[in-house]
Amino acid sequence: MSAQQDTRRLLVLAVDDEPHGLNLLVDTLRGNPHIGRVFTAVDASEALRVLASEDPEVRERKERGLPPIDAVFADLQMPGLSGMEMARVFSAMSPAPVLVFVTGHAHEAVNAFDLGAVDYLLKPCNQHRLDRAVERVLEKLKTVAPPGPGAAAPAAPDDDEVIPVELAGTTKLVPRSSVRWVEAQGDYARLFTKDGNSHLVRIPLTQLEERWEKAGFVRIHRSFLVALNLITELRMGQGGYQVVIGNEEKLLPVSRRHTRELKDRLTGGR
Repeated sequence: MSAQQDTRRLLVLAVDDEPHGLNLLVDTLRGNPHIGRVFTAVDASEALRVLASEDPEVRERKERGLPPIDAVFADLQMPGLSGMEMARVFSAMSPAPVLVFVTGHAHEAVNAFDLGAVDYLLKPCNQHRLDRAVERVLEKLKTVAPPGPGAAAPAAPDDDEVIPVELAGTTKLVPRSSVRWVEAQGDYARLFTKDGNSHLVRIPLTQLEERWEKAGFVRIHRSFLVALNLITELRMGQGGYQVVIGNEEKLLPVSRRHTRELKDRLTGGR
């Protein structure tokens, strides 16, 4: 099937900090027959929150082993994380959305393609040029076979460790994948899970840090270990840097000694 014959309706994200530019991009995207739903974001932090959201369609795609959205159409010059830094975060996802840059700056094209972008559009972008970019997105998606009907999501590279928790004479098994962050409490650690509960376990935080590093957990403070993929923002607060976990639900402190490493992890710098 050619890209022109492809009948799928894509779920895409448009990112631009300029209201006029964002509105124009959204209108042009909606003018393409292959585009279904368009999410919007004004900066990288909001874009990451979209991908981590509990929107039913986004959640259903993740459960099927698909990327949260099909493609990201992003500007380069934005406050906070730049479009290029945001792209490094996206490209590290597995599976990752297809990336297209829409910008007024031509000098970053080489770096954009090095990150795997399928197209690089200069503003103002007309309908014909954007349609060509969408064709390239479709061609890229054809190279990644989606899971068949009823197929299970891809298995994690390592087993999902289960932590036994003793509570009132009952042993509850807490899977690592349900843990959002961990807080040190002496020789114990408290696991905060996605269902809003917490569980105290007799395991030092340093031991969990070693065991869970390859599973995507990162130390941000002497008292906190966090699931990296749940961080939606790194911001400067009164006492130093903080991370946002989820949709501005939880703020955790980042110590000075861990700030550089965390920035590198978030932007793919290592």
